[in-house]
Amino acid sequence: MGKQKGEGGRSKARPSSSSLAASLLPSVSSAATVGFGGYVGGSRFDSSLSSEDSSPFLDIDSEVAQHLKRLARKDPTTKLKALTILSTLLKQKSGKEIVPMIPQWAFEYKKLLLDYNREVRRATHETMTNIVTAVGRDLAPHLKSLMGPWWFSQFDPSSEVSQAAKRSLQAAFPAQERRLDAIILCTTEIFMYLEENLKLTPQNLSDKAVALDELQEMHLQRGYVTIQDFEAMHVETVISSSLLALATLLDVLVSVQIERPGFESVSAEPKHASKARATAISFSEKLFSTHKYFLEFLKSESPAIRSATYSVLRSFIKNIPQAFDDKNMKTLAAEVLGAFQEKDPSCHSSMWEAILLFSNRFPDSWTTLDVQKTVLKRFWSFIRNGCFGSQQVSYPALVLLLDGIPSKALSGDRFFLDFFHNLWAGRNPVHSSNVDRLAFFQAFRECFLWGLNNASRFCDSVDSINHFRITLIDKILVELLWQDYLSSVSSKDQDSDQPLHGKTMETHYIKYPTNYLQELGKCIVDILSGLYLLEKDLLSSFCVAFQETCLGLLQENVVAEQPTSNIEPIINLLLLVDRHAKQKGESWPLPHLVVPMLAKSFPLVRSLDSPGGVRLLSISVSIFGARKVLKVLFTDNDGLPSGSSHEKDGELKQECFLQVYKETFVPWCLHGHNFGTSARLDLLLALLDDECFSEQWHAIITYAIDLVKSKVELGSMYSNHLAVLAMLLEKARNELRRRKREEDSFNRLGSVPDHWHHELLESTVVSVALSLPPFGTSDAQLVCSVLGSAAEGNLDSFVSRKSVILIFKEVLRKLVSFILDSSFNSVKLAGALFTSVENCLGLERKNSSNVIDMAHFALEILEGSFFCLRELDEESDLVSSISAAVFIIDWEYRMTLAVDDPLDDESRKNIKLRLDICELAHSYQFKIRNLWKSFSGNVRKGIRSILACSIRSCIKEDEIETNKIVSLCYLMMIDVLECLCQDKYEEQSLLDHLLSEGDMWPCWITPDFGSLKVPARSDAEEVYESMQASGNYKFVSLVDKLISKLGFEKVIAGDDIEISPFTAEDKTNNEVIARSWLAAEMLCTWKWPGGSAATSFFPLLISFAKSRNYSSYERFLNSIFNILLDGALIHGENGAQSSLNAWPTLVEDMEDIKEPFLRALVSFLFTLLKENIWGTEKAIILFQLLVNKLLIGEAVNTNCLRILPPILSVLVPTLYQRGLKSGGCTNTADMPDTLDENLMQNTIKSWLQRVLSFPPLVTWKTGQDMEEWFNLVFSCYPIRAVGGSEVMKLDRNIDHEERILLLDLFRKQRHDNSRSIAANQLPVVQMFLSKLMVISVRCCWKELDEEDWEFLFSHIRGWIESAVVMMEEIAENVNDAITENSSSNNGDLIKKLEQIVLVSDLSLMNVTKNSLISFSFFSGLLEVQLTEDTDDVNPLRTEKWDPIKNQILESILRLFFSTGIAEAIAGSYSHEAASIVSASRLHHQSFWELVASSVIKSPAHTRDEAVKSVELWGLSKGPICSLYGILFTSRPIPSLQLAAYAVLSMDPVSKLAVFDEGSARHLDVDSTSHQESGHLDLSAEENIHLTKELSHMIEKLPYDVLDMDLAAEQRVHVFLAWSLLLSHLSSLPSLSPPRERLVQYIQNYANPLILDCLFQHLPSDLCLMHILKKKDGELPSVLSEAATAATRSITSGSLFFSVESLWPIDTLKMASFAGAIYGLMLRLLPAYVRGWFSDLRDRSTSSLIESFTRAWCSPPLVANELSLIKTANFADENFSVSVSKSANEVVATYTKDETGMDLIIRLPASYPLRPVDVDCMRSLGISEVKQRKWLMSMMMFVRNQNGALAEAIRIWKRNFDKEFEGVEECPICYSVIHTANHSLPRLACKTCKHKFHAACLYKWFSTSHKSSCPLCQSPF
Repeated sequence: MGKQKGEGGRSKARPSSSSLAASLLPSVSSAATVGFGGYVGGSRFDSSLSSEDSSPFLDIDSEVAQHLKRLARKDPTTKLKALTILSTLLKQKSGKEIVPMIPQWAFEYKKLLLDYNREVRRATHETMTNIVTAVGRDLAPHLKSLMGPWWFSQFDPSSEVSQAAKRSLQAAFPAQERRLDAIILCTTEIFMYLEENLKLTPQNLSDKAVALDELQEMHLQRGYVTIQDFEAMHVETVISSSLLALATLLDVLVSVQIERPGFESVSAEPKHASKARATAISFSEKLFSTHKYFLEFLKSESPAIRSATYSVLRSFIKNIPQAFDDKNMKTLAAEVLGAFQEKDPSCHSSMWEAILLFSNRFPDSWTTLDVQKTVLKRFWSFIRNGCFGSQQVSYPALVLLLDGIPSKALSGDRFFLDFFHNLWAGRNPVHSSNVDRLAFFQAFRECFLWGLNNASRFCDSVDSINHFRITLIDKILVELLWQDYLSSVSSKDQDSDQPLHGKTMETHYIKYPTNYLQELGKCIVDILSGLYLLEKDLLSSFCVAFQETCLGLLQENVVAEQPTSNIEPIINLLLLVDRHAKQKGESWPLPHLVVPMLAKSFPLVRSLDSPGGVRLLSISVSIFGARKVLKVLFTDNDGLPSGSSHEKDGELKQECFLQVYKETFVPWCLHGHNFGTSARLDLLLALLDDECFSEQWHAIITYAIDLVKSKVELGSMYSNHLAVLAMLLEKARNELRRRKREEDSFNRLGSVPDHWHHELLESTVVSVALSLPPFGTSDAQLVCSVLGSAAEGNLDSFVSRKSVILIFKEVLRKLVSFILDSSFNSVKLAGALFTSVENCLGLERKNSSNVIDMAHFALEILEGSFFCLRELDEESDLVSSISAAVFIIDWEYRMTLAVDDPLDDESRKNIKLRLDICELAHSYQFKIRNLWKSFSGNVRKGIRSILACSIRSCIKEDEIETNKIVSLCYLMMIDVLECLCQDKYEEQSLLDHLLSEGDMWPCWITPDFGSLKVPARSDAEEVYESMQASGNYKFVSLVDKLISKLGFEKVIAGDDIEISPFTAEDKTNNEVIARSWLAAEMLCTWKWPGGSAATSFFPLLISFAKSRNYSSYERFLNSIFNILLDGALIHGENGAQSSLNAWPTLVEDMEDIKEPFLRALVSFLFTLLKENIWGTEKAIILFQLLVNKLLIGEAVNTNCLRILPPILSVLVPTLYQRGLKSGGCTNTADMPDTLDENLMQNTIKSWLQRVLSFPPLVTWKTGQDMEEWFNLVFSCYPIRAVGGSEVMKLDRNIDHEERILLLDLFRKQRHDNSRSIAANQLPVVQMFLSKLMVISVRCCWKELDEEDWEFLFSHIRGWIESAVVMMEEIAENVNDAITENSSSNNGDLIKKLEQIVLVSDLSLMNVTKNSLISFSFFSGLLEVQLTEDTDDVNPLRTEKWDPIKNQILESILRLFFSTGIAEAIAGSYSHEAASIVSASRLHHQSFWELVASSVIKSPAHTRDEAVKSVELWGLSKGPICSLYGILFTSRPIPSLQLAAYAVLSMDPVSKLAVFDEGSARHLDVDSTSHQESGHLDLSAEENIHLTKELSHMIEKLPYDVLDMDLAAEQRVHVFLAWSLLLSHLSSLPSLSPPRERLVQYIQNYANPLILDCLFQHLPSDLCLMHILKKKDGELPSVLSEAATAATRSITSGSLFFSVESLWPIDTLKMASFAGAIYGLMLRLLPAYVRGWFSDLRDRSTSSLIESFTRAWCSPPLVANELSLIKTANFADENFSVSVSKSANEVVATYTKDETGMDLIIRLPASYPLRPVDVDCMRSLGISEVKQRKWLMSMMMFVRNQNGALAEAIRIWKRNFDKEFEGVEECPICYSVIHTANHSLPRLACKTCKHKFHAACLYKWFSTSHKSSCPLCQSPF
């Protein structure tokens, strides 16, 4: 009988008893666990069953018997399983098989129904249902043993259980009569069972068989404090169910009518019913007496027991009244009638049943009590407390209670007054629910009317009855209900402390909920209706109070000048009265309530002009009718003769009504403009009568307009009358809408707008609209009120359509005047777009100062009549023009805010006035921006057309800065798209308007969709100047922004419209919808504010092409290509590429193409081929197309010849790519066939032969197109200059014949050159010769002889040395400028540096670049030849070229060092100066990339010579500074930085790069001494110093690096510095002095924040351990890169691989670099990293680091350590080491003489973050003290070692050797060799002669704060 514990609730500490094997064992405790406490019926059950062969189970099926036994188990889970299985088995067996088990089942059934668990009880009834269904009538012999618990279970507190019990009973007895027969048959047994249950207590009910822990779990789950509480609760549920069963049983047996479900319609009294009734009465009387009338149960703390007890008492009162006699009547009366002290709502229903039945059955019982003390005092408390929450039960019973109380028990009116006051006090108006509130007012109304109707029961005479009723009405209805209703007026509306009527009420100013006041008003009205039905005169008291209240409120309204708030309660009451009267068909309200009130109030309302009174009058008119109300008012007040003034229905005649309306109400209501005007106008419209509507409306308009005209000269009065008229029209529109909604509106006057039209009104409004400034404050309001449509759906206008159009034309006239008066030329140009409209309107431009007022007036009208404007569909031009004007004024507002020009005060004032109007338009446009799409298509099309032209004008605005005006125009275009375009067709139409041809746009292409053509243009520079002057580049910038917002496909590709809504004729002219001309225009423009073709256009084009099928955009791309090709051919005379460029395939040379069409064509082709959008097949088609255009018959197309080289330079590589698939643009077989390839090669050969026909380059002559043909041939041999460490590559292969032609061309130059020095040749000759050398080296190197090589090397060397001279001169000039600078003006020096670093001879740079390419090819070929076994006769095999190669390399290194020195020298002055030098390199980036490539491959001896030569140079900075200048440059070129790093990190520069000069020399001495002596002895006081560049990064790592971006420049520099330091440390020999000194330096001075920086690159979400352990899954890219790099650096001991791939910098590469640095630090500096890790305080961070290290770093690091230890040669017979890789252990064995010791070293899983563990396995001949000291010594060495563990073991072994040699240990650390710096004790005390380590002694002095010897304490 509680919540089920469930499967998961049982304690896992106890084994489950649900096992089938366990159920087969005999249950010794089964006899002791019958029922709860072992009770069956009324006696203890003792069973003799104690073994397996007990008789009850002999005839039962064995399987069934097993599960019956399981029902006696303790836990509910076992019982549930057993019951479930039993139910399944019972369905499978016949009734005869089941019958034998019924006795045993009956025994278990009684126990199970008292189980704690509700699911057990429910399952028991389901099993019972299966049993009775199967056995049928065979259940009869066992019915009496089952019926008691069966009946009891029908009242189980759990609805699920009780429903299951009822289903089981219905299954046994389907017919209602049969169920009653069964109950009658078993009456005695049922009563006996219930009697025993009522005697139960927690002590005798507790089931001792239930395990204690089971009870603990159950009571804890259900929230009880103790197990005893839980048991008491269970007893309460049993008793309450038993009491309910007893009450229902009495109703069934004694009354012979069944009141419970299932017993509703029994036709006749069953057999043996009388006997059962007698038995029931006998048992019941016995129980009544035994349990002392059940009064003890009423005192129970359980609400369930008390509720059930009330039910039992009700049943006894009803069925056995004789049980209540004189002996117990007083006691029972006090308990029953005084039961109102019951506070639990769940008991109140049964409590009321008992009280009401008791009062009716025993009315005399009231006389036995002190009613006031015993009953009424409790009753008042009960109702004053809102019936303690049982409102819906208790309130309906109140009137029944009043009816049942004997009159002699009450004290008349005093009782009722107390009753109603207490009842009223318990209403809780604020927090009660709607249902409770309804119940309260229903009860109050019923009780109040009951008291009035039954007054004769309490009063003797007529006067007393009348007095009684009047008292209740005055005290309750008026002073209580009516005053509370009036309290809805909030205190803020009251200026008087006096009550509205009578004495002050406590709740007077409480603000009640609306629902409460509504129900209170209904209650009052219902009571008034009841009073009228009872006696009409009873209304007079309330009516008098009502009148006084109304008069008081009207006076207060005037004093407080509050419009209507105080009068609202009166108005709401009148509305409720009207609704009630209509529903009930009553007529009393008007004559008795309203008429007297209006008669007294009207004079006051009229004299005081009270808004509240006027509104009250309006409501009365709307409720009761105009004529009836006016008849009351004027017949009684004005003395009109009643016979002639009103008709038979109490209404005024029409003539009199019109007279009163015109003479009285029209002047009164239209008079003045104050806070009462609105109410008077409402009254004026409320008095409109259907029969007199036209005359009344005419009177109103005529009078109102006469007022306007008569007061026109008074100004403000004129505006006031206009405001009144405007307000009247707005209210009239609402009246019109109201009349439309009525059922008979079709035939009713005033229900359509035409009924309200008036010529005088129309002419007045038009004149106001056409007026000129100054305007009245209400002029616009009047026009808006006439036009209407300020809100959607309110489209009723009071003027004709013709007048509406005229008004809006005037609005447009005023707006255009404002636009034309703008200070912006673009806005004025936009105003010119309205010229055609202006002519139609007869517009005369007015430039007066009144344009601002006119615009303000027009905008006010427009804002108040927007939806009226929208309805003028047929006037599309007018609507479009007005709408566009609003947009343009809004845009002027934005433009004004964007202007930054300083203004004087007068100008600022004028602009402020105009800006206010623009801001008004801006706010209005923002408000309605979502409504523009509701306009018709033609209107929106017109608006778009005007606005597109306006934007084109705005883009030319010169007063606003370029970026701002472009952004503004972009926002304007987005506004138009979002507000006025409903679909993609309208968007495209708008874009067509915007992009259409004009005077400034386009500049390069004419957009003609029928035939795309190129306009004739002259010089490109002139075009650029005109383009900038006209603002074309701003237009392109606008288009670029639109593309980024709308997408490439919408703006350029035409939104992929395949089916356009064009007509057939339109389709013919618009076949090509994609705007290929626009793409070509943007490519020709090339650069524009905020973007360029390379950065903006091409990425979008690529994304567009790759996102869809090639066939969908093939024609589009072809069209762009054709446009650009045609343009390039036309301007071919300007398109020749400079022959001084190094190589045409380099991307940086794209900018050097000045001719716009050619540059656009080359870049377009390059992009498509690079991104595989066009593949090989397309390249072949284009190649053939270009070749065909080269020849016009026999003549050469000169323009085509000039543009071909740059085109072929990007086309040829694609033609010769093998195995590279194009990006889906062609078929899979896209490689050229043999025929195509031969055709191309033959074409190139013919071009070669043409070039061979020319004279040698040394005899250069102009003419013959010689330069163009050479460029064409060179473009057929594209060089892919990749830079870095890669070899330069030629992107095509050639055959033997072509190679011979090239060789002939090369030798032709050599033979005729006569070895002339390159410097004596023309620049163009040098360039062509250098290019020819590149091609010859790459293609004909096998055919070149020694003379060819000599010729080539002489020129290469000469060109490179010329570049060296130039760059060294620049460096020297920079040095002189910096060192000799005496000026304090920084700007002068900066300008001077800019001139110095400017390379004047670009041809030399380009020729040198080609020389570097040739040398790169040569170096690559030489490396290949060295690995091949070729013939010695090959020219490349001779060593003759090695000196030349070294000289060239040295020259390249001098180039490298010269630019670095220049930057380092400039950097010593300022960062800005260094940036100038570094920026100069960016202009020749490919040149420096080639330099870097050679520097990286240079041998060590060449670098050494270069460094020495730079040192001898004698500039202010040396070679190391130059390298750091390049490495830490602010304008990086990645390949140069990599080259600088490579030189710095490798010998012979590495040492000089890390240590300063003094430290480097000192370390050289130490290293030599170490090698000679073979021992280690370092002193701690001898410090070393790093170079200035490194020490800044290592020692003074700024903390703000932690807050920098992960790819920040300074962070990269810090990582590079640490990489250099670690690389040098890794290169130093183990235990060498430089290594030890450097490690000690890092330990002492290096900032460990570097490790925090490293782990910032790991994502924070990887701190979870399981993610790091998922090695088989796919790791995040950042973690994967970092882990891989860390592992590689550990295994390789190098960081160069990570630095090599570092550029370009991004977060992923930085994460990889960080991982590599961390891995190498773990290998080289394990103790240093461990110290940092142990200082971490953030657990999540340390967990992340340890997890990462354990997963990815420790395994390779441990493997490396063990491998080093295993291969180490300790060279001593006394010492041996063994390694266990599986256990990560090392065993070190040291033996000396007869002593020995085995130490085991264990490496942890997260080594080296966790310290190595050292333990002693075995010792021989060593004392425990010394053993512990040696063990500690080994532990200190391995834990403090910053290096390999093998080194630590070696040092520990040497420490042992020193001890055995007799060297004294340091008394401080007890070690001979220092565990950190590995020095020997050298500092001796002069007194005690003991020697100490310098580091130990220093630490002793610093911690002890004294300088005495640690042993003898003498001064040291």
